[in-house]
Amino acid sequence: MTALLILLSCFSEAPPVKEETIAKEETVVIEEHPRVIILGDSLTAGYGLPVDQAYPNLLQENLLKADLPTEILNAGISGDTTAGGARRLEWLLKQKPDLLILELGANDGLRGAPIKDIEQNLRSIIEETQKQGFEVLLVGMRIPPNYGEDYALEFADIYPKLAQEYSLLFVPFLLKDVAGDPTLNQADGIHPTSEGHKILAQNVFPTLIEWRKKIK
Repeated sequence: MTALLILLSCFSEAPPVKEETIAKEETVVIEEHPRVIILGDSLTAGYGLPVDQAYPNLLQENLLKADLPTEILNAGISGDTTAGGARRLEWLLKQKPDLLILELGANDGLRGAPIKDIEQNLRSIIEETQKQGFEVLLVGMRIPPNYGEDYALEFADIYPKLAQEYSLLFVPFLLKDVAGDPTLNQADGIHPTSEGHKILAQNVFPTLIEWRKKIK
């Protein structure tokens, strides 16, 4: 019993152990870059290709090479229409993009949707995006005359009309120098190959980089 009391006494009288090393608080700064969301269909999704070969990823890489790092979110869904894009918009805008690239309408046109419906859906996307304070880059599209020349022309006219009306950044035709070239498209003749996507990126990049430089 005496030995136990002596042992307890030794522990109670022992000085507290000093910590020789005190952890210092460190502030980790996470650099935020401008955010771009591309709302599109299979062309944006990179149908038939690894996602890193699709033009949205190539745009991000090209901006990084230009010392203009930018976060680009690929919101392309194969088969999507302007109506589908309008339904997805609310959630996408919650991601607070500095710029929304709007690449929709091809599937509507290939299915012969009413021109007024296509235009109205695009309007609703543009207006809601601008209402929330985000910029829009509209990407134009053209279709073959499957439903007649008049329909194809009316369809193509939607894009420059809206771009002018809403003072949008504008790329006249995403598939410029790619559409109709079998060497740049997959077997279906519709979706670009990896080489085709490089050209898609080239078509969009000049307009995108000018926007990016302004917000540097």
